[in-house]
Amino acid sequence: MAVTDKGQPENLLYVKTLGGFSLSWNGREIAIGPKGRDSQFVRLLEAVIHNREEGVLRSQMEEILFEDREIDDIAHGMRTIIYNARKRLEKEGLPKANYIENIDNRYYWSEEIPVQEDAWEFEAAYNAAENEKDPDVRLRLYLEACDLYTGEFLPQQTRMIWVAQEDRKYRTIYEDCVHNAAALLRMNKNYHQLEMLGRQASRLQPLAEWEALIMEALIALGRDEEARRLYEVTENYYMDELGFKPTFSTVELLERLGNQLEHQYALLDEIQMELSGIKDNMPGGFMCSYPAFRGIYRMIERMAERGGQSIYLMLCTIVDKKGVPMRENATLERLSNKLGDAICHSVRRSDAICRYGKGQYLALLINTTREDCAIVQKRINYHFLTGTQRAGVEYFINSVILTPEGTVF
Repeated sequence: MAVTDKGQPENLLYVKTLGGFSLSWNGREIAIGPKGRDSQFVRLLEAVIHNREEGVLRSQMEEILFEDREIDDIAHGMRTIIYNARKRLEKEGLPKANYIENIDNRYYWSEEIPVQEDAWEFEAAYNAAENEKDPDVRLRLYLEACDLYTGEFLPQQTRMIWVAQEDRKYRTIYEDCVHNAAALLRMNKNYHQLEMLGRQASRLQPLAEWEALIMEALIALGRDEEARRLYEVTENYYMDELGFKPTFSTVELLERLGNQLEHQYALLDEIQMELSGIKDNMPGGFMCSYPAFRGIYRMIERMAERGGQSIYLMLCTIVDKKGVPMRENATLERLSNKLGDAICHSVRRSDAICRYGKGQYLALLINTTREDCAIVQKRINYHFLTGTQRAGVEYFINSVILTPEGTVF
């Protein structure tokens, strides 16, 4: 079959219905004009082309074209719209044909003009993937289907019942494609492709929590800091748009992936060197991720219950000159990095530190006293504060183990 310079088959009407509506014939897009002037022309073609197999009932077509308007002679109005549509299509270069046929009180698109529609191709790719046994071929088909889905079905017409129903169907199919493709990519440990899939899905379906796939891929690729930053951005976005946080978290993803890690056979000495980080000769506290910090906290808590150690948990929060926690901006990010360095240089190597939130750090101070905590605060202020800086640090301290009997606070 001959194709146009845009890769579309010749003498075939290419129809886009996902992410918008457009028509192309032999590689040339058909002008459908401003929305207001051509709304009936567009709605007619959208309905009759997409439903070209089962047709559109006359009563449904009347509702699509005229909606709630009172028309004296609906039959005449229908004939006029269909006649004008035929003239328009002929003028755009389509071969003369009876494009829209009325058979048994239903309207059909004529088989004389073959159609290729993105929504139909998308659904066909999905069905092929569902029926495929070979996992590699199945993955390829799911990814092809994901690429074919480019957005909502007829987004300008979602107020119409039939459009809303089709949009819901295609959304569900797309979600199934993404979930199934992600499972296969996960099985193949293809996390680069999983990241791309997650970014595509989160762009096409915002607020559907597809960011979890991106974060999972980033964590599996060892890019924990990127995953943490992505979660912070996502959390703020969901709070602004929906008023609540996403249901997933970096902690859950880190723990889930950590449980799945497998290591090659090794000798104990090699494992111990890997665990200890033998090249870590940096002075100051141990900076780690929040999941690692939580693990350290829980282990130290258990050890202290038996040994009666004095351990304190300190929360450090950057505040403005009025003592209010600073809001997110470029200055806060710079100050957060500065505060992290200040804490590291102010505590001992046996103390653990992690960044908790925007402008916030946690420090686990081991074998210390409350008086020593006050000294640590002064050290942090010394390293963090400057003469021109308007921001300060607010401190909260809780005892983890207070008595030798193991009372936990």
